[in-house]
Amino acid sequence: MAYDFKTLKLSSQNSIWTLEIHRPEALNALNNLVLSEMAESLRFISEMSFEDARGLIITGHGEKAFVAGADIKEMLNLSPEEALQFGKKGQSVFHELALLKIPVIAAVNGFALGGGLELALACDFIFASDNAKLGLPEVSLGLIPGFGGTVRLSRAIGLRKARELIYSGDMITASRAYEMGLVNLVTTQAELLPQVMKRFESILTKGPLAVEASKKAILTTWDLDIEKGFEFEAEQFSELFASLDSKEGMKAFTEKRKAQFQGH
Repeated sequence: MAYDFKTLKLSSQNSIWTLEIHRPEALNALNNLVLSEMAESLRFISEMSFEDARGLIITGHGEKAFVAGADIKEMLNLSPEEALQFGKKGQSVFHELALLKIPVIAAVNGFALGGGLELALACDFIFASDNAKLGLPEVSLGLIPGFGGTVRLSRAIGLRKARELIYSGDMITASRAYEMGLVNLVTTQAELLPQVMKRFESILTKGPLAVEASKKAILTTWDLDIEKGFEFEAEQFSELFASLDSKEGMKAFTEKRKAQFQGH
């Protein structure tokens, strides 16, 4: 099943959805239309049951670029007020992506620069092809990252490494990104999507409500003090005991069989 937009291609296979940024003429750069269509796609997926949506892959069209950044031609003549709205729009869409109840993997298949890296940072994992280049080069334009990059990069790799990448605007290789803990896995271009699907195959054997609660707990407790973090985790833990999935999972364990989770 596929759903076509002007700048995206959205399709599904066995409850795993793929959202492909499709602007090959601009190296898949992000503009207002891409962000609007992405928001529409994410709302569409978020309203589905676990039966119909268990995971999401974000990738770019072709083998050269994941997303090469925000569209400079569209940004060139923005006023400060217009830039504020553009930045807030990007932040809002990426925040919506980060809050999806299902796991999201960025399949970075080439350049992930500026808004492209910010998009990948909003995903749960980043898998990259060995030809990928990543960075936040906005200072080279006299700007800073505006779609959440200064916030998310430091949380992903630490303050000092984030400062170095943002202040310098340097691009780094996929292998260097892996060493820094920014990327989860580096593989060949041909194996990128198969490796993403392989990871999802493992996740799909687990309780979807438990995966959702894990994601929610990690996102919510990141900036809480430790006592409040423990309290929120305990609440999520206890609420799962009301689910049929938890009863099935524990019963299957005691009966030494594979659990059959239903997302209820």
